[in-house]
Amino acid sequence: MGKFNGKRVLISGGASGIGRIMGAMALEKGAEAVVIWDINQANIDNTLAEFAKKGRAVGYRVDVSDKEMVAQGYAAVKREVGDIDILINCAGIITSNKTFDKCTTDEIYRTMNINAIAPMLVTLQFLPDMVARNSGHICTIASAGGMIANPKMSIYAASKWAAIGWSDSIRIELQEKRSRVRVTTIAPYYITTGMFDGVRSPILPLLKPHYAAKQIIRAIEHNNNFKVLMRWIPCPHHFIRLMQGLLPSRLFDWLFGQVFGIYHTMDNFTGRK
Repeated sequence: MGKFNGKRVLISGGASGIGRIMGAMALEKGAEAVVIWDINQANIDNTLAEFAKKGRAVGYRVDVSDKEMVAQGYAAVKREVGDIDILINCAGIITSNKTFDKCTTDEIYRTMNINAIAPMLVTLQFLPDMVARNSGHICTIASAGGMIANPKMSIYAASKWAAIGWSDSIRIELQEKRSRVRVTTIAPYYITTGMFDGVRSPILPLLKPHYAAKQIIRAIEHNNNFKVLMRWIPCPHHFIRLMQGLLPSRLFDWLFGQVFGIYHTMDNFTGRK
């Protein structure tokens, strides 16, 4: 029996990008139901129409940065679908490629609220049920930008550093309780969903959406604690951490900024229109 077979799966930001792809994959793997949370009702409607031929899919318009909407959405899911077995925190945004001195307070709050605080708000609703049942899985999609302090995305990087620290912290909390609830943190390189349109990466290839979605689903199935999605670098999580630990910042900046060209990937960023 597969990890998704007969399970109820909820995906925030599930009506577009890799969230939508993962929803389809979950149904194809035998999920009993896929619950889509998204802020765009038109995208929800289109996604549900697409999923109808694959299995049971239910959609709710939820702003995951709004604690009241999250609480109401949780109550509706509990009432209409039942307990959630696998929660995937996938909703995320990036607002610009401005240097921090040119950013606005609105960009700070909006980015932190959706990328860092929203996964906490959503998980806080569903995790107690999982702990009580001693069963479940929480997966949070962070970013490789949460491991490397990339310029021209300082607020985004801050939000993803926060998401990684929080997600791995609850993993350890559950582990120390000897809970069977699992936690997976994902840190992907740029994915070509439109969110990062204009990004140029001269050495490391951008990730294709279906590849990224497949790797995330596989990480959940294998109960991976932490997985970095980055092509051409073997064991990228360990490689990045090793280089950060061994190299002085000047050499680390040279390796990742100049050799790999990561520090200039955001120069021509336009983002999703």
